[in-house]
Formats: sequence, structure tokens, C-alpha cells
Amino acid sequence: MQRPVEETTSEFIRNGVELRMARQEVLTRDTPVRLHAILGEAALRYVVGDADVMREQFGQLTKWAAHDHITIQVLSFGRGYRSTNDFAILYLGDRLPPRVQTDTAWGAVSTSDKPREVDRFARRFDAMVASALPPEETPEFLRRLEREL
Repeated sequence: MQRPVEETTSEFIRNGVELRMARQEVLTRDTPVRLHAILGEAALRYVVGDADVMREQFGQLTKWAAHDHITIQVLSFGRGYRSTNDFAILYLGDRLPPRVQTDTAWGAVSTSDKPREVDRFARRFDAMVASALPPEETPEFLRRLEREL
């Protein structure tokens, strides 16, 4: 019998889910943060769970995309620039400098508030925004993926 490459405990999974749910609270509070996310088509096509789980995920993304403070774009196959790694640019208000956060294949997170690094990733993000589908096309794209399940 083969063992999974990485074994995780139910506690690890539960903690991860709790963290992700808590992170969503910043999007629903009275003064929510702004979010602009670009999702690669491959990530949306990777089936987790079953068709019902995927429908729920697509529905949730569509709901989030309807909020004024949330922009979701899809970088479909064959379109323009792609970054070699996942990253986030965090704008933390007037009292702290912007910070870039990158994820590595090992699950580690690297951050930097060096202006040169932040600018480099801001240019990457701008290139991806220009290459991705316009935000208003996201709901229809998600509905199309749902019909393909």
C-alpha cells in the first residue's frame, strides 16, 4: 500500500480551515480590506472533492466577485504573462510600508518590504492584470467551468 507523500493530521487540516475562515473575516467587516486576486485557470480546473464541492467553490468565488471591494480575475490558458510563483502584495496603510509575500514549494513564506522588491512584484502583478480576463467576465467563466463538471 502506498502512503501519501505528505501525511497530515486532522488537527493540521482543522487548523488550516480555521485560519482560512478567519482570514475571510477581513473581507466582511464594516470597513473591509480591498482584495484583487488573479486565479490561474489550472487552479480552477483542479478538482478538489467532487462536482458538488467544486460547484460550491465556484459559487463562493462568484459571490465574492460581486462585492465592490473585491476584484477577481482569471488568467486563462494561453493568455499572456504568468508569474513563476504565487505572491501577494500587502498594502498595510499609511504607517507601514507595502510588503510582498511569496510562497515557496516547501510551504515557506518569504516577505520583504524593500521598495525594489515590492516594485518588481507590482510590475508582475500589473502584467498579469493586463493578461487576465476582465473582472466582469469572471462570473461567466466560472459558470462555464461549472457546466463542464
